[in-house]
Formats: sequence, structure tokens, C-alpha cells
Amino acid sequence: MKKIIFMGKSGSGKTTLIEALRGEKLVYRKTQCIDYSDQFMDTPGEYAEGNDLGGALAVYSYEADVVGLVISATDEFCIFPPACAPVANRPVVGVVTKCDEGEARPELAAMRLELCGCDPIFYTSAKTREGIDALLEYLNTP
Repeated sequence: MKKIIFMGKSGSGKTTLIEALRGEKLVYRKTQCIDYSDQFMDTPGEYAEGNDLGGALAVYSYEADVVGLVISATDEFCIFPPACAPVANRPVVGVVTKCDEGEARPELAAMRLELCGCDPIFYTSAKTREGIDALLEYLNTP
């Protein structure tokens, strides 16, 4: 199974996505540092939002087989610059979270991830489990 590191802004749903991927009960908790356990690497949103800790994401991404850029379908803006995926030097997938929310705009979030260079893009909801099995299947493919 491929090891994946999830990156995204605070509140994008990275930790909840990992709980859904693991089949755990969804419980909100704030990620304080990089959680490097099993096949999922969870990162604090502050690392992606600021200049000071962005280098840590780059270093930890080398421990993963796949980089997952996470954008909530409810986000007003994208923190990732266009064409950033090739810098990772490994596959970069996009994950749209919170697709089940009332004000969700998953197509807009997916367009932003496409501009980053993500391929493929997964539409997910931790609550309904939409897209969770598809992402797990991708990670289980050699």
C-alpha cells in the first residue's frame, strides 16, 4: 500500500479524511505536528499556510509515495500555486473534501487542483464516505 502525505490549509478536512480512510469514528481534533503513522501522514494546516514551516512539508513529502493536496469544497480560496505538483517529484493527487456540505462547490475546488497539476482528483465526504473507497483503491494499486 502506498504511503501518502496530505497537505492543505487548516480546516480543509485532512485529519477527518484520514479517520474515514482508517474506518475510525469521526472525531474533530487539531493536528499539532506531523503525524507520521501507518500509511497516512497528517500535517498541520499552518505548515502549508506560512513560509516558516513549508520546508518541513517538502522534507516529509520525500517519505511518502504520493502527495495529496487537500481542498475543501467549501473553501473560498486555494493556498496552492498553479503548476506546483511537478515540484514534488512523485505522484500528486487532489482530494476535494466536504462535498456533502450545503454550500459546497466541488467543481471549483477540483478546477483549482487541476491547475496545480493534480491527477487524479478524488471527490470525498468523510460523513457519507463518498470517494473514500476510490481513494483507498488508488492507494492499494501497485
